[in-house]
Amino acid sequence: MKIEEDIRVKYYVHTIIGLWIPTIFILFLILITDLTLREIGLTIPAINPLILGSAVTYIGLGIAFLYFLLILYYSIGYHFSKKIKSQLTKAKEQQSAKVSFSAILPVTKKEQKLWNYVSFTAGVTEEIIYRGFLLFAIAYLSPNVSIWLVILLSSLLFGLAHTYQGALGVLRTTLIGVLFSIIYIGLGSILPLIALHFLIDYAAKLGDTQSDPT
Repeated sequence: MKIEEDIRVKYYVHTIIGLWIPTIFILFLILITDLTLREIGLTIPAINPLILGSAVTYIGLGIAFLYFLLILYYSIGYHFSKKIKSQLTKAKEQQSAKVSFSAILPVTKKEQKLWNYVSFTAGVTEEIIYRGFLLFAIAYLSPNVSIWLVILLSSLLFGLAHTYQGALGVLRTTLIGVLFSIIYIGLGSILPLIALHFLIDYAAKLGDTQSDPT
């Protein structure tokens, strides 16, 4: 329905604006304070297992790499394989019947196009806010606090920012936040996380049949 499309479009626009405002503020802080791009993870990644230990670091990176390959496989396969497309479409129909946030997922072509901008925005801004800046800020303000507590606090805030997904969604997002924090600390960079985050959000729209021309 046209009304539902208008509501979703407005929601996407508000989401984009709402994420860029604090991100621009953080970037502004870099201009007027001693805060640097490197300190919020905007730098070339390099593996550093010293902070969290080799086991945690490499296990975290391994899980992330497998996750990346899986999402990439389905994202590409959706457009070239009828079998994968059918699997994702079926999974999306089952998901829509279970999750509480299915109403905000894109349906029409216009919505799907705008969703790409939402995915890009979330990938960039949420990593800057919740990984790059928040981890730095908590550790800076509480230098004697365990790094694991810093990770837990930032990840919990990340999860609570997704309350629209329900209790299970908050838990799932919090766990993703912990994994992403491990990856960030292990690499010293949020750049790979931005790409992974974008792919996760982009893949969320795959399987919709309402706007699919085939």
